[in-house]
Amino acid sequence: MDLPVDRVTVRLGDTRFPPTDGSGGSFGSGTSGAAVLAACRNLKAGVASGAREAEGSVTPAALDSAYSHAGFGAHFAEVGVDRDTGEVRVRRMLGVFAAGRILNAKTARSQMIGGMTWGIGSALIEENYVDARYGSFVNQDLASYHVAVNADVGAMDVVFLDEADPHGGPLGSKGIGELGICGAGAAVMNAIHNATGARIPRFSRYSRQLLAALETLDG
Repeated sequence: MDLPVDRVTVRLGDTRFPPTDGSGGSFGSGTSGAAVLAACRNLKAGVASGAREAEGSVTPAALDSAYSHAGFGAHFAEVGVDRDTGEVRVRRMLGVFAAGRILNAKTARSQMIGGMTWGIGSALIEENYVDARYGSFVNQDLASYHVAVNADVGAMDVVFLDEADPHGGPLGSKGIGELGICGAGAAVMNAIHNATGARIPRFSRYSRQLLAALETLDG
């Protein structure tokens, strides 16, 4: 509607509203936003005739199937490794992403920061232990399943490249739901390899594997 943000009120989560897709698979804002845009265009076209409301929808046909619509990016991590204990500290991390038109810069950046933090946790401390007898998870709470906290996360920044995708939909946006986590943990593991020469083949359990690798390298 070409209105400033402070003139817009968003209402969600009411079963009396029209149904829409949920948020998942990086399609939430792309599908819902495209439907809202269609409704606004219909409303603007009908204002001259006295219309006070309008509906809009979007279908897969709105996307150009001849093109890929995926977002992409790269992670850069700097780590410090204690050669005696195998302790790893992620000092700095940068994510650079191209995700089409960014609809909300603040929440998009927060999403990427969250994904990168998740990558640190996945690479270094998160691990599920399974009871081989019954197939149940042993560590089912935050006391025994360790996730990244403030002390585990160093300086972190996000850069979005200026991009608009004319083929991905009427908004020119791309999904960013999973973009922040893709490659984040691998960047941390590659930084460990760059710092020590040790190549750790899997996430979690890195400390035991790293110590063994460092001992081998030192020997």
